[in-house]
Amino acid sequence: MNVFGMGLPEMVLIMVIALLVFGPKKLPEIGRSLGKAIRGFQDASKEFENQFKLEAQQIEQGLNTPTPSESEKITTKEVATAEVATAESNNHATTSSQQS
Repeated sequence: MNVFGMGLPEMVLIMVIALLVFGPKKLPEIGRSLGKAIRGFQDASKEFENQFKLEAQQIEQGLNTPTPSESEKITTKEVATAEVATAESNNHATTSSQQS
């Protein structure tokens, strides 16, 4: 068993020293709070990782969508101009017929 580069004898020595320093009543409480802190860190780490993956997917989708070429942009401008001209023509024709 190798945890954080320490073997079983080192872990037992640390536990004995902790037992002597904190006493048998405090040791479970300290272990519980340490476990909660580690769990909170793991949860925050997973949430950060999931958010990072989501942002990366959104960026990747944005890069994969084709952008309109110059000819498509010009065509769109021409259509918009034609629609405005048609609307103005219809408006002018309506105004002329109302004045008559």
